[in-house]
Amino acid sequence: MRFKDIIGHEELKKKLVRNIDSGRISHAQLFSGQMGCGTLPLAMACIQYIHCTCRHDGDSCGECPSCKMISTFAHPDHQTIFPVNKLKKKSGEMVLSSEFLPLWREFFNKTGGYFSADDWYAELDLGKTLKGLISTKEAENMILNLQLKSYSSPYKTVLIWLPEVMKAEASNRILKILEEPWDNTVFFLVTEREDLLLSTIISRTQSVYVPRIESEELIKQAILMGVQDTTKARNISRLSGGSLLELKKILSGADNTQQRENFEIFASIMRNSYKHNHIEILSAVEDIAAESIERIIGMLIDFSRLLREAFMIHAGMKEISYLWGEEAVFCQKFAPFIDSEDIEAMIENIEQAIRQIRQNGNAKIILTHCFLSICKPIERKNLK
Repeated sequence: MRFKDIIGHEELKKKLVRNIDSGRISHAQLFSGQMGCGTLPLAMACIQYIHCTCRHDGDSCGECPSCKMISTFAHPDHQTIFPVNKLKKKSGEMVLSSEFLPLWREFFNKTGGYFSADDWYAELDLGKTLKGLISTKEAENMILNLQLKSYSSPYKTVLIWLPEVMKAEASNRILKILEEPWDNTVFFLVTEREDLLLSTIISRTQSVYVPRIESEELIKQAILMGVQDTTKARNISRLSGGSLLELKKILSGADNTQQRENFEIFASIMRNSYKHNHIEILSAVEDIAAESIERIIGMLIDFSRLLREAFMIHAGMKEISYLWGEEAVFCQKFAPFIDSEDIEAMIENIEQAIRQIRQNGNAKIILTHCFLSICKPIERKNLK
């Protein structure tokens, strides 16, 4: 993975290159950002640049033996660790990243490194409920390998993708190394959920926050993917929220049905708020709470998007709102109830609910509190 292969983030790429060129390489770096914005590709580009023997023009060459080995995850001085698991695992069976490295290599090359945890678990064919994990044995093997002498590079590198799924004992093993690092050993931790990491791990890493992909870059991607109308490309770019994954989903039409269902549920809850009909709202909570965690979170994200769009219309920014169809009609009527006094609290309630749902909280209790909190300002305005 070369820096030139990564979409956007030009200033961040230059900063990362400057740090490596000057020898200011932190022994542990934590790349964080939303899925689809390029955290994993950026970490891999840094790793390839560190090992490259023919760097030039602020990038790795892509041709030297080191670059070729990194691109196939086969460099002897690099380790890649990622969550794995498998169905019908035998009792006591240890499942390690190395067993799935060929699949990982193929999937990374196919996607360019732009994929989510759920995408990877689907590739592992884990079913609807089983998730990947990073075991203590994985951490032990990593430590043993780091004790060996470097083979061809002045540095040893370790990529840990999704360290938030490490078992507690594995996290503590990693923490000990981060507290007492070996010379010329560099860790790259790539996370979607920094809030689930041990605070002690976060404090011993250099934070590299990867923001959302710039809108103009996503417009270019939409055009490359076949969107010929510039206005449509701009609209899709905005809806994707800075994520290449979301852009691809929108273009594939995969999320259209789900988005429509989410809108209908949102509109129903907001109408019942206006009518002070708490019984119907609680009935909706019952139905939503029975869905999968991923489905609930997707729904809440859509609710947040619609509230923001309604507020933009209320604030006189309709020209930069990218709603159409039933969503546009509803939010135009709904906008007077969403003002600057309440929008921040509404969005925070939803974001808090998403965090709690992800931490396996009781969905029924969380959603009840979230929806009733959002409904209060609407009820209050209707009484005026």
